[in-house]
Amino acid sequence: MQPSPSPSRSNLAGWLYVSPLVLVLVPFFVAPILVVLAASFFATDGFGGLTPGFTLASYVEVLHSALTLKLYLATIKFTVLTWVFTLIIGFFVAYFLVFHVRNQLLAIGLFLLCTVPFWTSNIIRMISWIPLLGKEGLINQALLAMGVVRQPLEVLLFSDLAVVIAYVHQLTIFMIVPIFNSMARIDRKLIEAAIDAGASRFDIMRLIVVPMSKSGIALGTIFVVSIVMGDFFVVKVMSGGGSASVVSAFYEDVGVLQYPTAAASAVLLTLVLVAIVSLILRTVDIRQEITR
Repeated sequence: MQPSPSPSRSNLAGWLYVSPLVLVLVPFFVAPILVVLAASFFATDGFGGLTPGFTLASYVEVLHSALTLKLYLATIKFTVLTWVFTLIIGFFVAYFLVFHVRNQLLAIGLFLLCTVPFWTSNIIRMISWIPLLGKEGLINQALLAMGVVRQPLEVLLFSDLAVVIAYVHQLTIFMIVPIFNSMARIDRKLIEAAIDAGASRFDIMRLIVVPMSKSGIALGTIFVVSIVMGDFFVVKVMSGGGSASVVSAFYEDVGVLQYPTAAASAVLLTLVLVAIVSLILRTVDIRQEITR
């Protein structure tokens, strides 16, 4: 019988396994966060210079600003609307691919087809909506030709609706992929047993499919929520400057060299996102669901 490796050697092997990840995370993730956190407590001379010290002035300014509440409400509105529509579309697309496409090879092919639009950049996919939603765009021209409206609908472009449409277009795939993976692991015999017991399709979806897909829904929710709340470019372009988000606020602060205020806003947004993700993870043990 071979002797078991010593604990010290096992610990060394474990550190060697994670060392590549540590070498990437520390300089490119942990260090920048610490720099932003430190800058949020510094004072500024108003010309881009930072005065080392410890002050909560930046946090007081951000938290006591009426604009902060307004921007968070706007960001939450975009996040909730995007999440609802991406969840509905993503769930039913994944459901169709898993349970209605009998040929597994065809299902995988259709699944990969869903990713084709995402081979281009987000900017190109976002700008591609302008010829469709504009006053002279295809949608308005079609509505005018059919007599549905008498004049072009201005609400389609450079509005909150355009922002949500662009987000849904960009982020639906982030909901489809994890839900598809969760549904693909559902045992078909369980579905067949439910059908034999007289369960309706709605009951099967409500009592079997949705509960067993909750890990995919949770992962998709984390992706969508974190991306929307951390973005400002889509809001800026698709709203025509008529709407703003939390990120756009500290982007403007950086533009006017107010680095401590921008850093404080970034720290607060990070804490909000961590709280949201923690709340999602409390509803489902993702690691247990994935390894099930």
